[in-house]
Amino acid sequence: MNNHTLTLAISGAAYLVAALMFVLSLAGLSRHETSRRGLVYGITGMVIALVATIVLVVQNASSLAVILLLAALVVGGVIGLWRAAKVQMTGMPQFIALLHSFVGLAAVLIGWNGYLDNATIAPELVGIHRGEIFVGIFIGAVTFTGSIVAYLKLSARIKSAPLVLPGRNVLNLGALALFVVFTVWFVVTPALWLLIAVTVLALLLGLHLVASIGGGDMPVVVSMLNSYSGWAAAAAGFLLNNDLLIIVGALVGSSGAYLSYIMCRAMNRSFISVIAGGFGIVAATQGDEETGEHHEITVDETAKLLAEATSVVITPGFGMAVAQAQYPVAELARALRDRGVNVRFGIHPVAGRLPGHMNVLLAEAKVPYDIVLEMDEINDDLPSTSVVLVIGANDTVNPAAALDPSSPIAGMPVLKVWEAEEVIVFKRSMAAGYAGVANPLFYRDNTRMLFGDAKVQVEEILRALSDVRV
Repeated sequence: MNNHTLTLAISGAAYLVAALMFVLSLAGLSRHETSRRGLVYGITGMVIALVATIVLVVQNASSLAVILLLAALVVGGVIGLWRAAKVQMTGMPQFIALLHSFVGLAAVLIGWNGYLDNATIAPELVGIHRGEIFVGIFIGAVTFTGSIVAYLKLSARIKSAPLVLPGRNVLNLGALALFVVFTVWFVVTPALWLLIAVTVLALLLGLHLVASIGGGDMPVVVSMLNSYSGWAAAAAGFLLNNDLLIIVGALVGSSGAYLSYIMCRAMNRSFISVIAGGFGIVAATQGDEETGEHHEITVDETAKLLAEATSVVITPGFGMAVAQAQYPVAELARALRDRGVNVRFGIHPVAGRLPGHMNVLLAEAKVPYDIVLEMDEINDDLPSTSVVLVIGANDTVNPAAALDPSSPIAGMPVLKVWEAEEVIVFKRSMAAGYAGVANPLFYRDNTRMLFGDAKVQVEEILRALSDVRV
């Protein structure tokens, strides 16, 4: 066996081990208790894959190619470490969306390279190769521009409201039909102008698909783009004849699609509607206008109410992440439990702007896993709950979703916090949530508003609580 054959055999075995690590990583990340182990599996798999790829390139490529590869690794690694160290948890949704855009762009570049490369392709595989190029570029370009729009929306650089163009559904379906026609045409006659046309078409479609989706559905968009990036990576794997890239792309693509489906069910949204750019979804017409008179509460009154409570449920949202209030919230939960109060957390599936956002924040603050419950687990207990603390949540606790058929979020499953004896809402103002829909919870008789920075207010409640004797 010569060196080249031995290197291929070793790299193939390494890729197989890396693929197994990624499968174990997904399995581990599916549960709180095993998430750290899953993360270690993922890191291990990526290290094995990178080392195997470098060895393969060093053995088979020119010196210039090796230098370029190492330079790319160093530059990319430095930028990645720098950005990862700087990003806050509140910035993770848009950061991940931006990373998805890089995967899409890479797929586009690989597709173009596959077209421009003069490598000899077996005659019976020429049509398949051309199809791979076309599909890879299309998926990659849609992922690239779609992720850029998601990044801009999530970082509030553009409005989160959906873009509603006349005949937008016809535009989306027409673009897909045109893509199918172009693909067949390109497989038969690989003209350069067709490749340019599909690249431009896909870039515009990606822009329109995500721009057409409103802010309330952005958590689904993030997981959807994650799926797109996986399929783009798989397409790139076929072009590069890289089995590991195909496997990883398929894992990411399928898991992202399934996560999107689960979240759509949690939001009473049609999966097809969301991934088709809001097909059939009516844009929100409700604003942040007042719908009654709200009632305020002080820190001291809140502390007394909590001290006298027998059970407390805390429902966090993106506002808690913005205020970085997870640590004092965790401390408040511990203080109340020490007093014998039954404290639990209720997490909506799309709380925050990223799947699992709130769970990560609470785990970071050392909140026990067993008191962090999903919406379906906690909703039945809310009518018998003394006090619910709504900290930075808005759309996920909006009673209009369950009680107002005319609401833009009608039918969306929510945490029914209004059924508790007392509700205290931590907010900076009376403004509507990310979906732009007014929340009648704020004006209910059993709701009290505690205005200000959530972190500061919870810290004040902790101090006041120590002086309360029951």
